[in-house]
Amino acid sequence: MKTKISLIVAMSENRVIGKENSIPWHIPGELPRFKRITSGHPIIMGRKTFESIGRPLPQRLNIVITRDQAYTLEGAVVVHSLAEALEEAKLYYVAGSKYQENESKISLEPHPDPLLKGEGNDTFGEVFIIGGGQIFKDAMSLADKLYLTIIHKTIEGDTYFPEYPEFTKEVFREEHEHDGYRYTFLELER
Repeated sequence: MKTKISLIVAMSENRVIGKENSIPWHIPGELPRFKRITSGHPIIMGRKTFESIGRPLPQRLNIVITRDQAYTLEGAVVVHSLAEALEEAKLYYVAGSKYQENESKISLEPHPDPLLKGEGNDTFGEVFIIGGGQIFKDAMSLADKLYLTIIHKTIEGDTYFPEYPEFTKEVFREEHEHDGYRYTFLELER
């Protein structure tokens, strides 16, 4: 059985996703969309992404990847590789009670339906990779779906989303504009 792996990101046309460990734009519609899509699911992120957010995101299993073996967090699961993060995410769907018993790790109820039936397959629930640049790069070859917010502007930054030429099937598109920013919500599959 396979876990559905999705990457969710906001980026500029030149694939910038960050500058100096923060997001170089503010689009009010982006955060509610992110919350709606990821709530109730495990989210995987690098340490710098977690630190830029500043706290565990509620209603999600927060899994943070770091090379620092001594790194600990309240309200999140700390792991040391993408493979370990994906195992923790799968455990959430299979044995969610582990997270109910240890509230210092997570404040999320186990998923009510660990085996999500769909299209005649046995796929575990969706897991979201939320950043940063290196984690996206490492996870790209494993991903089944991309949830993109594309800001139609060239923006300066120091962190980039990798290219994704293998994602050619468009399953959703919605155009928006706010405060001079034109942006598109786009969902792509392989």
